[in-house]
Amino acid sequence: MKLRRYANLSGNSGVAAYAFTPTSILVHFRDADRLYEYSHASAGRAKVERMKRLAEAGRGLSTYISQHASDDYVR
Repeated sequence: MKLRRYANLSGNSGVAAYAFTPTSILVHFRDADRLYEYSHASAGRAKVERMKRLAEAGRGLSTYISQHASDDYVR
């Protein structure tokens, strides 16, 4: 799976890169040595699909995760 670089349009995001599966988003944070996977099963479909839209937009993903899904990762 190839990670895509996060656009970071705000200039101060903690997200460095991301990837999608049909039912999850994998996020690489700048200060982490591993990927975090947020799935439909762990975080809920609505949250995951919102995170995917924010990732593609390049703005708001880190804030959304910290406010709404910080502990909802699978691994």
